[in-house]
Amino acid sequence: MSGLVSLVGAGPEAGLITLRGARRLSECEAVVYDELIPPELLRLAPEGAERINMGKRAGAPSARQEDICARLIALAREGKRVVRLKGGDAFVFGRGGEELLALSSAGVACEVVPGVTSAIAAPELAGIPLTHRGASRGFTVITASSAGDGTLPEDFDRFAAAPGTLCILMGLGKLGAIARRLMELGRSADTPCAVLRAGPGGYRVRGTLADIAARAKVCAPPAVIVVGETAALELLGGPALPLSGLRVGLTGTRRMNARLAAAISRAGGKAFTACELELSPLLASEELGIDRDCIVFTSVYGVELYFSRLLASGRDARCLAGKALACVGRSTARALAAHGLSADIVPDGGTTAALAGALLSALPAGAGIFLYRSAAADGSLAAALGAQFDVCDNRAYAARAGAYQAPRALIEGAAAFAFTSAHGAALALAALSPLPEGAVLAALGGPTARALAGLPGLVVAERPEAEALVDAIIRAIKNAPADSGRA
Repeated sequence: MSGLVSLVGAGPEAGLITLRGARRLSECEAVVYDELIPPELLRLAPEGAERINMGKRAGAPSARQEDICARLIALAREGKRVVRLKGGDAFVFGRGGEELLALSSAGVACEVVPGVTSAIAAPELAGIPLTHRGASRGFTVITASSAGDGTLPEDFDRFAAAPGTLCILMGLGKLGAIARRLMELGRSADTPCAVLRAGPGGYRVRGTLADIAARAKVCAPPAVIVVGETAALELLGGPALPLSGLRVGLTGTRRMNARLAAAISRAGGKAFTACELELSPLLASEELGIDRDCIVFTSVYGVELYFSRLLASGRDARCLAGKALACVGRSTARALAAHGLSADIVPDGGTTAALAGALLSALPAGAGIFLYRSAAADGSLAAALGAQFDVCDNRAYAARAGAYQAPRALIEGAAAFAFTSAHGAALALAALSPLPEGAVLAALGGPTARALAGLPGLVVAERPEAEALVDAIIRAIKNAPADSGRA
């Protein structure tokens, strides 16, 4: 079977990849990626997919273009579905055309998945339109990079003289020379300019041709340079959402992180996986408690694992008829409902302590309880129930630190971190410490808060739900001191 190479534009930050690009990543068997891609996107690739870094970075050791093309051809000839993941758009100064020609010449099937170029995205995210009625009727995108001695490209003057907004990529190291040359070509020293970067480590520096080089002296590449009247605009709409411009690191399971990311996005924030908690079945704990009076679920994962094992045993939900079903919270109850069953007992508090109280009130003394839980949880629930019931404490699955950890630059730039379990919090602290000064540490529930006790910036969600955890982050950031750098 012949392989396929998809040239996928990753966009300048993780949330801007296209649906088609994300789908190709999720289906690939190998991903060959650039240095400038949003690192979180690699998590979309299947766990077993090869991840091959063949990036280019100015002033640093880089893969040769011919080596990149040869690697893509070799992977495709192995019959693999390959994603060539490139920052922004593959055909906007990304040398995607060269790779496509090399693949086609080698007889390799290939396709292009367009991406959002930083030339458009970075200005737009900063409120700068490249065209605007009365200010700019068009825009020109050029590169300041050249294969020569570090001077500006020989055709720079011709493109720079075009009317409208000028957008320059790969020019941060030549910013002073660019500004001087534009003034020599007749642009006013008062012409508005902006130096922008989207994604992790992003920044927005504004000025004029006269002072932009000095203002942007501390900026690190990659950057987008915008020159023209629209660079003075800041069209960011109405009142900002409460987490606008802020990054929140997630530390829970993949499922929980996805729910939190959606809630954070609705509040205007940008969530990223700082580290991940992985859950896995314990093979020695396949008992299902069919002979018990009540089955107790303490997580969504526990519900899914239980029914997977129930079906694998040749049985289905009918064998649970007449049994009481208890869930620690509404999310777990919703997971149970997806299997056609309604939970009989769901405490308002959404904690194991509240669950214990509800069970003690609802069931007769001596009832047989089957507790289906994580081996990482403490034994407090089983102990509380054991005083009145016959409890089978089944440690059905284990929790451990996942292999993924976000780049340090992402962690350092986070305004907050979300922790969803005590065990996960302990593992996250071990992996991520030291956490950035001033960051909010948001805990879901009392046990999680106790695992973080003594750390600055700790806040606790009022309810054990994703939305309540985000609300706690919003309140903490709103109340942060003005000089904290996190408000």
